[in-house]
Amino acid sequence: MKTLTFVAFLALATYVAGDGLKLLNCTKDCQKADPNSMMPFVMRLKIAEFEKCARKHECPLKKRSISNIECSNGQAGEYECDKVDLLAFISLNDLGCNGDANDIWGWTDPETKKEYAIIGCYDGTSFVDVTEPTSPQVLGFLPTYTTGSSWRDIKVYANHAFIGSEAFDHGLQVYDLLGLRNLKAKDDGSVNVLKEDTHYGEFGSSHNIVINEETGYLYSVGSRTCTSGLHVVNIRDPQNPQYAGCFGQDGYVHDAQCVVYKGVDARYNGKEICFCYNENTLTIVDVEDKNDMKMLGRMSYEGYRYTHQGWLNEKQTRLLLDDELDELYGSNPHTRTMIWNVEDLTNPVLQGSFYSSQQATDHNLYIKGNLAYQSNYCAGLRILDVSNIEGGELTEVGYFDVAPDCSAPGFSGSWSNYPYFTSGTIIASSIERGLFVLKYTGQK
Repeated sequence: MKTLTFVAFLALATYVAGDGLKLLNCTKDCQKADPNSMMPFVMRLKIAEFEKCARKHECPLKKRSISNIECSNGQAGEYECDKVDLLAFISLNDLGCNGDANDIWGWTDPETKKEYAIIGCYDGTSFVDVTEPTSPQVLGFLPTYTTGSSWRDIKVYANHAFIGSEAFDHGLQVYDLLGLRNLKAKDDGSVNVLKEDTHYGEFGSSHNIVINEETGYLYSVGSRTCTSGLHVVNIRDPQNPQYAGCFGQDGYVHDAQCVVYKGVDARYNGKEICFCYNENTLTIVDVEDKNDMKMLGRMSYEGYRYTHQGWLNEKQTRLLLDDELDELYGSNPHTRTMIWNVEDLTNPVLQGSFYSSQQATDHNLYIKGNLAYQSNYCAGLRILDVSNIEGGELTEVGYFDVAPDCSAPGFSGSWSNYPYFTSGTIIASSIERGLFVLKYTGQK
């Protein structure tokens, strides 16, 4: 049996034993966890791979920060690429991290229009000014609220960053991003240490943070509350988050996207709907009334291994879904991206699948306009044309492989990306390396 580090053991024990939370409003059924979740198994897989990599002194990698390498003849330095330039790379050490990286998100200052990367690490969160993308500046580092964790997730609302983690009793850190205006990068290579502005403690560890910026509600998923389902927080006053509701009817929710619905199913037009990725199903929930949230549709699919994450197209008629374990344990090791027809919210239908030329595990994807941006671990950032998604067609149009040392299904390489800056700058995280600042050159 593999020997785990104390921190790894603590992460697993948290899933089994719960957090020992100091709850005020999330009581009774809200405190229940899902004992049937597959997440402990997935955590064991990842921790084993992370520790194997660390023993080989490859995680985290000691790399030098670099900038401005054009993708030419399929290469940008050591990185394979197609129509994606490397504007800058910042190493984990220069980010202020003592351990591997994980999630990433972005923020644009509404007044100065400056663009910032927010990247999670084992021991906290780093904030980087990427306005000049070939010369990014590391402004500050917010340490974890409790212990370190290989899982940390960030989203932004009303100029505040909301940070959750699988770390024991971490809760929700809230940081006022306007404070970055007064920070400058240090000349000596050290990083300013930041402090959260407020903290929400009605859940402890969580897997992810989902925010609907149109409504001002945050959905913590995979916590040890609400049967590991949707733990809803009102964040309209960002520095005074309030418990708002609980949905646990379908058990563990691994990830979700919550939107004000504008699709073709007229029964739900204008309502707040969450599309949930629940380990073995796509589950669609009407969350308009936080006191009476209702499951609308729930559908599994042949060959599921671990329903992980997905994203709607902008018309909200289709969504792309990834299964994190089907490349490892299914019959086909090539990255599979599923296309779902969600025109009827009560009856989502798997329309078809796109198989990449790469053999790699998929992780997080986002859609902006007619492009999908996928972080597929060992295959790095892959960009797909989704302009004919309703016809069941996807086409790869560019990529940047942040993980030249691996090319197989597994959990090394790119964790996530953020493609929503108006400048066209793309930021992506590499677990072992750090922050990549990229530019897709295929769209004129």
